[in-house]
Amino acid sequence: MERVGGGVKQLEDCTVSNALGTWFFSVAGALVAIPVGIKKKSLAPLVFFGTTGTMLDIIMGISQCEREHAERQMKLLEAQKLSADVSAESGSSDSFGSVDK
Repeated sequence: MERVGGGVKQLEDCTVSNALGTWFFSVAGALVAIPVGIKKKSLAPLVFFGTTGTMLDIIMGISQCEREHAERQMKLLEAQKLSADVSAESGSSDSFGSVDK
C-alpha cells in the first residue's frame, strides 16, 4: 500500500508544480485583455481573459501530469508482468528438468 500512497503524493506534487509552472495562457489572456479593456474602458475583459487563461494553464498542467503518471504506471505494470513471466519460465523449466531425470 505504500506505493499507492507514494504515487498519490507524487501525483499531487507534480500537479502543483505543473499548474504553477505554466504561464503561457495567463500572459496571452492579459495581452489580449489589456487592449480590449482600454477600448471598452472596463476591467471586465481583464478579469475574464485573465481568469480564463489561468484556468487553461492549470488544466493543461494537470492533464500533462496525469499523462506522465499514467505512463509511469504502465511502465511499472509492464516491468511487473515481465518479471512474473521470467519467474514463471524459470519455475516451469525447473519442473520439466526434474521430470526428465
